[in-house]
Amino acid sequence: MGEVIIIKSEAEIACLRKAGRIASEARTIAREAIRAGETTYAVDREVRRFIESKGARPTFLGYGGFPASACISVNEEIIHGIPGPRKLQNGDIVSVDVGATFAGFVGDCAGTFPVGTISAEAQKLIDVTRQSFFEGIKFARVGYRISDIGHAVQQYVESFGFSVVRDYVGHGVGREMHEAPEVPNYGKPGHGPRLQPGMVIAVEPMVCEGQYEDEILDNGWTVITADHSLAAHYENTIAITDGDPEILTLSDGFDA
Repeated sequence: MGEVIIIKSEAEIACLRKAGRIASEARTIAREAIRAGETTYAVDREVRRFIESKGARPTFLGYGGFPASACISVNEEIIHGIPGPRKLQNGDIVSVDVGATFAGFVGDCAGTFPVGTISAEAQKLIDVTRQSFFEGIKFARVGYRISDIGHAVQQYVESFGFSVVRDYVGHGVGREMHEAPEVPNYGKPGHGPRLQPGMVIAVEPMVCEGQYEDEILDNGWTVITADHSLAAHYENTIAITDGDPEILTLSDGFDA
């Protein structure tokens, strides 16, 4: 990830808005496809079909060699789960991370969804992870610093007894999926670059039911909790403006 933060023009943000809407709608398609007995490959297939139907390209497909259009991570899998023949079961929680490239710009978002009836603790984990994003972006305003966002996320998450992943962070978004700056979900406030209008970043809390230490599976991609506790993931791409941040990847009632 480069050090230079690329400030986007209004025209570029308009393109990012279009890419973001496609990504958000793909996330909804995935949510609707998640059910007991369905394979993670089938969910990925629906995501790819939708993104391509909109004239966009699945950003993740082939990225660094990744073999699918969505990262689909189940239960203790935090991120970068590879879709395959695994059948989802009642009680599972499923994190889906999707990216869509449209007109040369990227939209990136994620969410964690239940399969059938899940435990109260699993639902709490999903809800806290999602809300921690909104707690964080209260500080996604001109004059604050990048670490102010992550500090707010961490405080909120830890107040419920959960933990925030340290090894993976949010990032800038533009013509590339990963641009500067890095956006950690933890840390002390008052550090990092000052937020400016035209900055576009992905804020993506990754939250563990237990401890935050992680491991990578032998496939070289999938990151799991070291203690095999549940994990959840929530992400949107946002633009910094002169006022409230604009969420570029919200397009349905579930996520509004």
